[in-house]
Amino acid sequence: MINGGHIIVYSRDAEADRGFFRDVLEYPHVDVGGGWLIFKLPPTEIAVHPTDGPETQELYLMCDDVEATVQSLTAKGVEFTQPVTDARWGRLTRFRLPGGGEVGLYEPRHERATDL
Repeated sequence: MINGGHIIVYSRDAEADRGFFRDVLEYPHVDVGGGWLIFKLPPTEIAVHPTDGPETQELYLMCDDVEATVQSLTAKGVEFTQPVTDARWGRLTRFRLPGGGEVGLYEPRHERATDL
């Protein structure tokens, strides 16, 4: 039986991005050898969206208060690449990882599957 998921973030600077998840987001982790860190995520959901374009995947981290989270992460030196915007389903923004990739951040307005 499937008992979990494993998300992979590809990075041009994996060491810096691992440090970000460890030191800035303070996610618990295990070192599986040679500094290869695997992080425990908060409760996670998966959504499948239709597209007419290329099939891609995105990583969004959820929070209860996007403005407060942006303020807290900005104080830790995190660079946000988009202002907070409102959508029918939540308030969202994006921030840059040290390796150059981007991660979404959003405050959902919908019922959360993590509450099931």
